[in-house]
Amino acid sequence: MNKKGFIFDLDGVIVDTAKYHFLAWKKLANDLGIDFTEEENEQLKGVSRVKSLEKILDWGNKSISDEKFTALMAKKNDDYLSHIAEMDESEILIDVPRILNFLRERNQPVSLGSASKNARTILERVNLMDYFNAIVDGNDVSKAKPDPEVFLIAAELLGVKPENCLVFEDSVAGVEAANIANMISIGIGDKSVLGHANYIFKDFTEISNEFINSLITN
Repeated sequence: MNKKGFIFDLDGVIVDTAKYHFLAWKKLANDLGIDFTEEENEQLKGVSRVKSLEKILDWGNKSISDEKFTALMAKKNDDYLSHIAEMDESEILIDVPRILNFLRERNQPVSLGSASKNARTILERVNLMDYFNAIVDGNDVSKAKPDPEVFLIAAELLGVKPENCLVFEDSVAGVEAANIANMISIGIGDKSVLGHANYIFKDFTEISNEFINSLITN
């Protein structure tokens, strides 16, 4: 049987932790006297903590010392962790378990490919750890998306060639990383934002088992 590698981003694909990132960044920005909108938050999706804080400081036209920069990153993370400590299975996005179960039935290898350094904690909180043959998260990579490093490591761990891997992503940087890695990119979210993906769906309710099956057998 055909073996493909299915790689899932975490935030905004499996669970919506983006809202917790938003709350934590918003609090930090507001504490610095910087206004922070949901539109601006879109630009932080899939972006490292360092880059995110740099962007926020740019928007507010502020400069701070390296010590304060490090302290603020830690504070943001503590804030975020306090939110995810409360997570449970109700946070899993709709129809994700159906897709994961279908891939398991079809004996397809599955990996996580996420920039989050808290990915393992989150998967444990929502009880999905057992579905993943490999986990690649922010602790395993040195380059952020759109660099394809995270997905290439995932493919290697799954023992599947990059061109036989499929990536589920909700961010522009993630779709770009999948495309650079020569993988099939499946955008989850807004067509107008994720236009470069090979396929785009609003969410997993639009993805049928038949469609997944066609990806496996192609």
